This record gives sequence, C-alpha cells and structure tokens, in this order.
Amino acid sequence: MTISEMLSQSGLLTLLGMGVVFSFLIIMILAMNLLHVVVHALGLDKEEKKAGSVSQSAPSPASAADNGAVIAAIAAAVHEKESN
Repeated sequence: MTISEMLSQSGLLTLLGMGVVFSFLIIMILAMNLLHVVVHALGLDKEEKKAGSVSQSAPSPASAADNGAVIAAIAAAVHEKESN
C-alpha cells in the first residue's frame, strides 16, 4: 500500500466519521425539539405552586440559627486542630 492510497483511505475514514457524528447531532437536536413540543403540548412544563410552600429566597430564622451553630462547630474544630 502506497502513501497516497493510505492518505486517501484515511481521508475517507475521517469524512465518514465526521458524517456519522454530524448525523447523530442532527438527530439528537430533532429529538430534543420534538420532546419540547410534546412536553409543552401536554402541559408538563408548568410548575404548580402549593399554597403552603415557603419561598426559598428568604432564609427562615431557624436556618440562620442553624448556620450559626455550624459556623461555631467549624471554628471550634479549626481551633482544636491548630492547638495540637
């Protein structure tokens, strides 16, 4: 097998591989768009708000106290580690 035959074969293999990857990406994009249409048509993309749910944006006073306890525990562990 000569160099030119090997180069032509490797070029063909490269183009074939790139074609397979490109085809897979096109199929994946089409499948994702189809799934988006189906989910939107069925109304599965809507979030239901519960009346008893608490907003996650504002921390509650209990979680602030828990954070203080965690910080104190970490500080105590660091102090104990440095003293040894």
